[in-house]
Formats: sequence, C-alpha cells, structure tokens
Amino acid sequence: MTDSFGTKAQLKVGSATYDYFSLATLAKAHPAVNRLPFSLKVLLENLLRNEDGRVVKREHIEKMLAWDPKAAPETEISFHPARVLLQDFTGVPAVVDMAAMREALAAMGGDPAKINPRNPADLVIDHSVQIDSFATTAAFKENAELEFERNRERYAFLRWGQSAFKGFGVVPPDIGICHQVNLEFLAQVTFRQGSTVYPDTLVGTDSHTTMINGLGVVGWGVGGIEAEAALLGQPITMLIPQVVGFKLTGKLPAGATATDLVLTVTQMLRKKGVVGKFVEFYGEGLKALSLPDRATIANMAPEYGATIGFFPVDEESCNYLRFTGRPDDVVALTEAYAKEQGLWLNAGAQEPLFSDTLGLDLAAVVPSLAGPKRPQDRVPLKDMKAGYEASLVEMLSAGKSKGEDDEGPKGAKAPAAPVAPERLAQSVTVKAGKQSYQVGHGAVVIASITSCTNTSNPAVLVAAGILAKNAVEKGLKPQPWVKTSLAPGSRVVTEYLRDAGLLPYLEAVGFHVVGYGCTTCIGNSGPLPEAVSNAVVEGDLVVAAVLSGNRNFEGRINPHVRMNYLASPPLVVAYALAGEVGRDLDNEPLGTDPNGRPVFLKDIWPSNEEIKETIRTAVKPEQFRSQYANAMEGDTLWQQLPVGKGSTFKWDEKSTYVRKPPFFENLPKEPKAVQDIKGARVLALLGDSVTTDHISPAGNIAKTSPAAKYLMAEGVEPKDFNSYGARRGNHEVMVRGTFANIRLKNLLVPGVEGGVTVHIPTRERMSIYDASMKYQADNIPLVVLAGAEYGTGSSRDWAAKGTQLLGVKAVIAKSFERIHRSNLVGMGVLPLQFEAGQDAQSLGLTGHETFEITGVADGLAPQKKLTVKAVGEKGPIEFTAVCRIDTPNELDYYRNGGILQYVLRQLAKA
Repeated sequence: MTDSFGTKAQLKVGSATYDYFSLATLAKAHPAVNRLPFSLKVLLENLLRNEDGRVVKREHIEKMLAWDPKAAPETEISFHPARVLLQDFTGVPAVVDMAAMREALAAMGGDPAKINPRNPADLVIDHSVQIDSFATTAAFKENAELEFERNRERYAFLRWGQSAFKGFGVVPPDIGICHQVNLEFLAQVTFRQGSTVYPDTLVGTDSHTTMINGLGVVGWGVGGIEAEAALLGQPITMLIPQVVGFKLTGKLPAGATATDLVLTVTQMLRKKGVVGKFVEFYGEGLKALSLPDRATIANMAPEYGATIGFFPVDEESCNYLRFTGRPDDVVALTEAYAKEQGLWLNAGAQEPLFSDTLGLDLAAVVPSLAGPKRPQDRVPLKDMKAGYEASLVEMLSAGKSKGEDDEGPKGAKAPAAPVAPERLAQSVTVKAGKQSYQVGHGAVVIASITSCTNTSNPAVLVAAGILAKNAVEKGLKPQPWVKTSLAPGSRVVTEYLRDAGLLPYLEAVGFHVVGYGCTTCIGNSGPLPEAVSNAVVEGDLVVAAVLSGNRNFEGRINPHVRMNYLASPPLVVAYALAGEVGRDLDNEPLGTDPNGRPVFLKDIWPSNEEIKETIRTAVKPEQFRSQYANAMEGDTLWQQLPVGKGSTFKWDEKSTYVRKPPFFENLPKEPKAVQDIKGARVLALLGDSVTTDHISPAGNIAKTSPAAKYLMAEGVEPKDFNSYGARRGNHEVMVRGTFANIRLKNLLVPGVEGGVTVHIPTRERMSIYDASMKYQADNIPLVVLAGAEYGTGSSRDWAAKGTQLLGVKAVIAKSFERIHRSNLVGMGVLPLQFEAGQDAQSLGLTGHETFEITGVADGLAPQKKLTVKAVGEKGPIEFTAVCRIDTPNELDYYRNGGILQYVLRQLAKA
C-alpha cells in the first residue's frame, strides 16, 4: 500500500495493539474530513487503506476530500468491501463458479485448494422454504422436509462448499433470514484482519443487505458478478454519492410501531427522490429508536430508492452487540475504534454537511399499511376502508392492471369502465369440509408475519403475541379463509415468544411457525387452500394479503392475490381476525366475544408499557448465544446430506440444478491477444429502457420455452420445473432463459413480444437461444444493438453471463446502466456506446447487416473510440463508438475474457 497521506497509525485497546489508517491524522491537514457524513468517512478510510497508485490513487482520495455535497456525482472510485453476504438463490452460481475455477487451476498445474474467497463470505440458505403446511404444530417439520426434498441437489453442493472452501461459511436451512442472521450474529462493526482494524463493510447478493446499516455498517445489495468480484478480492466500482440527511426528532406515540415509521419514511423518501444516493439519519430522535427499530428503517432502503440508509455507530450499537452475545473484546474494540476515527455519534456534535435534508417528528407517525401494489403507497389505518374501496374500483374498472414488477410503461392502465354495484358486492360460497362461508372482494386470504424487515424487531413481534393473547381471551378466532403463518427471521424469535408465554396464543389464532426463511415476502407463500383459490377464480375476485414484509407488487405474493398490504405484525394478526381489508378497524369491530359483544382493535391492542416489560423479562442475551453457538452445523436433515470428499467437486452429469459451467474450458495460462470483431450478426435489435428483467432469466419456467424443452429432455416433468431462481446453478437452463422475457420487444421481429429473433442468413424466425446456437455452430460472432438506459433495473449476474454464453461479443447501445455495463466487461463482452446524437435508427441500421468492429486489437484502452462498419443490402454504414471499458482494471478483465479468468490466471502465476 502507498499511504501517500501518512495516515497509518496504531491503536491500543486493552492489552492489544492494532494498525489502522487514521482519519484524525488526515483531518489535521484536511479539516473537511470532520464535516463529511459518517457514511462517506467509511468510504474515505477504505480509500486510504487500499491506496496502491493504480486502482486507488491519491487523486481519488483528494476527490473525496474535496466532496461537493451539491454536485452531481462524477468521480468513480474503487470500494473494497471487507466481506460478502450471499443468499442461496443468488449465491449458488458464485459457488459453482469457484468450484469450476478449482478444476481449471488444477488443469493449469496449480493447486486447486488455492481457490477460496479472498474476502470472507457467508451464505445463508433462506430463499427456498415455501409455506405448504400452515396452522398446525406440524407445519414447520412438514415444510422443512419438503424444502429438502425439492432442493437436495443444491443443498448437497453447498454442504460440500461449506467444508471445501476456506473463509466460506454456510448457514444451513431453517436457521434464519440472511439479513437477520447478519444483524444478530455475523456483523462485527469493526473488522479485524491480522493486526489491522477497519470498519466492517460488505456487499450482499440481496437488495435488503442494507438492513445492517442500522448497526453502523456500510453495505448494500449487488448483483452476482459484483459479489463474485468481491469474493475474489476485486473492488466494486462506484461513484462518490450524494448524501441526503434525514433528521429525526421526538419519539413514537403510543400505538405506533417501527413498521408504521418505516412506511412513513419510505413514502417521504420516494417523494423526495433518493435513487443512487446515500441516506444518513441524524438528529435527537435517534436516541428514541432501538437498534432493531433502526434496522427496520435501514432494511427498506431499496423501497425508498437509496443505496444505503445509514445510522452511525453510538452507544445503542454497542449495547446491541453486547446484548446479542458478541464477545466483550469485539464490543470494546468497536467503541474505541469508532471514537478514535470520528465515526462515533456524539450527542450535540456539529451536524455533517449533506447534499439535501428532510425531517420527521416521530410523534407524527400513525398506524399505517402500504399498498395495494407498492411499498411507498402508505395508507393510514383510519383511511384503509376508503383506500381499499377506491383501489377495488380502480382494479375492477381497469381489468388486469400492470404492477410495478410487470414490463411496460409504469402505471399503464386499460381504459376505465364503470363498475356495477353487484360486481362490487360479488362473493362466492365456499364449502370446505363441514364449513361453509362467503368469500368476496377484499377478503384477506393470506395473513403472514414474515420478512427480516419486521421479524428482527422484538417490539413488533411481542406486540403481535400480546394482541393474539388478548384476542384469544376475548374469544376471537381467525376467519376460515385466511392462510395464516409465522416465519421468524431467526430461531431467537421463537425462543423469546415461547419464554414470554405468547407462542401458544399466536398458535391459537393460526400463527404457527412455518419455517425460518423469507417465505411470503418473496412469493413463497405456497398455494392457497384449493376451495379458496377456486372461489377466487370462479368469482374473479380481488382478494388481499396482509404481510409484515417489504415488497408487495401485484402478483408477487401469490398469483391469485392482487391486493397486497404491508403492515406491522400486530396488524397482520388483527386483519386475520377481521378477515377483510375493507373494514374500518378504528370504528368497526374485529368480531364478537362469546356473549355477542363487539370487540374492537383498541380493546386488544397492547400498551407500550406492556410491550417493554415483556421484552425486559423475556428477551435475553443467552437466547442469542445459545441459538447461534452451533448455527453452522444445521439440523439432522442437513447433517444427513452426502458430502463429497476432496478439494474439487464431483459434478453429477444427471443433475439439472448444479452443472459445471463452461467459462473455463480449455483456458490457456496466458490470454490470447484481443481481436477485432469481424463478420458479426445482430442477435437482437432493442429499443430504449431494456431492463435486466428483460434480459435475465427470472420467475417460473414457461412450458413452451427452450429451458422447458431442455428440462423435459432431461426427464424433468413440468410440475418439477421449479423456477429459474432455483436453477441458477445450471447454465444450460439459464442460457436458454436469457432474453426470453415475454415482454421483450426485438425489433428484428416487429409486433412480436418474447424471446424471438430472426436468423438473418436463412430469414427464419426462431427463439433467440436457437438462433444463437445456429450462429455459434457456424462460428459467427454476435452483437446486440440497443437504445438508451440499456440494462437498467436490478443488477442480475445472468443478464451478463447469459449474454456471453449466447455468443454475444459486443453490445452497442445509446447508453448503459452503470452496473450492467461493468458486468458485461466482467464477462468479457465489449460494451460500446454510440456517439452523442446517434443510435441505430439515426444511422439507418436495420439489424440485417454484417458488422465489423476495429480498433480492438490495436491498442485498446479505456474510453477509446472504435470504428464500426455495418454492411447491408444498401451498402456500408461506418461510424465510431466509444469503448465503455472505463478503468485499467476493467481492461485487464476484458483482455482475459472476464474477471473470473483474470483472477484465475493471477492465482496460477502466484
């Protein structure tokens, strides 16, 4: 390391002495350090510690010191996270790639055991459990057994990885949700590597990685390729962000929960506009928030659009570390380091400089829900009846509306039509066993206490338990059409609910533990009871889910459920009792007691004092210590999985879940010189705003798709297709699903939507996958032509991996989303940008031309202008395009065919 600012120093804590890079030393010469937001101080320390004169230069640090809060971000820096957090859906491909890298290194004559995460990584298996069984004491066991039955191949592979890789931990199924496990167990706040200490930072393969910001840890969600880069010790490129300060004052009133607060914050920040920015919370209101309250707010940063939602380290952070069983030396180091570095929040200290600010008096927060389709659409509880009625009319008059997860213009609706009164009042008689009941519009068919957003917070879980107790004592029961579930984010929750004597009452109203994972929040709600789903279809009913989750887009929670409302856990229980979202819970009863007297929500709502006293007596540090002492060992189902021996994985050629990827086949020790691209054909001609959802395989596997044909040829029946997400470890499935989105508009086949193209030499229309295979069989390279904002949306690794496997050598676009551009380079695909004012249409390109791209072989450099020549029926069209390889590091990746190949060769040389 260079340390051109001379900031390396030593810190003594107790009997130990540590090396660190001192922000206080830097501040003596550069006082601007003291007014930086805390989150930017963490980035500044990261630059100081990793300064090497090449990837991190002195000029990058100087740019941070000269940060202008009001200026639009333009300076790109390299961020080196301390560790990586993976969940099983997005983490499996990374482990598959590392396993394949081991074989490739062995083929080069190297030691395969050298392939390990260069930065510590933890994978938490939390995305696979589904709620098939519910409202019974056997639900957890039955769901866990089904989970293992469906995912045995993936789990056996991960169990091998758990033992084969150093620096790689696997938290087995049925332990908890990755973000809650991170908060309660994995995060250190101050990281130690050898004798050096620095802030704990991370990237994760799930957007809600930001939950850890509540503990004072900088971290956010990234795509799989960025995560693999971080795993292998490579930096994450980012722009120095603007930072919006959110000032909190006062304290929450009686009856308001942290869920109500985060829904209010989400609504405010969405209105403000914080996409691509850091949000940092400050103000005297912070001391009124518990650490779990802060984590609840930080968790929903993706919903309010920020990169992070950060709370600085303070006394509450250390109290939480201590309470959750972290060792005393970890807590002492965190406090000493944060105070020494100016990363500790002192009451009354001068406020940082922010790009913009807004504020909230916590006393103004009221009980709320959010929905029916977006997390930012907050509805105060008192307005729920009117809000529901308006949404119902809108949905019925517009037909099938487009949810935010659907493709197409945001908010697009069919023309409204009047709704007849009898349609609004429509209901269907359901007969289930000896029961008979009416289900109509607005019926709550799913009520789920789910998601790390809320199940990490004892205050709202205990509130739900006390409300259930009060309801049972009043003689209330859930409605028979409601599918109820309790899916805690960790086993600690079950333990303290049991110790508080509240679990039996939750079970009495149908909220039995169904599993420890994301469940309903990510759409793993499982099927509705057949009688209920049949009624929904028969009556074309608009029914509802109420869940304590963070996302509620239409169609996400269950295919039969169009209205989805986010709510606090106690309100989830209340709506299970009411059975409909169209009831005014402030003024209409939930039900009646055995004597026929009405019971209102206010009659069973717990007081703040009751909640606090229950937490004080029932939530204990030993619960965290005991539950996490053996968290990595797993249960009997996990321990009985077969574990392959050896440093390389024994691939099963019959597996349709985990296959050896082709990225390293016949890889030479030295990369071949990069070549100009000649004789290329266009695989797809695309317009503006093509998202990673259009490109990347996602969701269910359609029965007529190329992926389905492959699976059926492998003997997999349609009922066992599972999803693209579950099969991310099999490139054969994923490449067939790339560019297969039903909403994709390939202008080579105008008027047609879906993964279809024209094989230009034969003029034959076929799937994009089939056309790719024909081109590759003839050794014809491919290009994609696109408009503005190519690759927007969530960062998805297979949007780049699939593109590469389809034989695409270059993407020429009007502009790129920053991360997808980087991912293309990371997979060895050349991103080219049309010159300003030009695009395929203005240049007269039809996509039927043959393309030649020159300037690649001769002195390729970041931002170099390359010459593109397209020869078609009307003659040649020649233009220049900017090579969007933007950094020296990225040039290394491209010359090696991708980031994984680059790292592999570096290890082979070592």
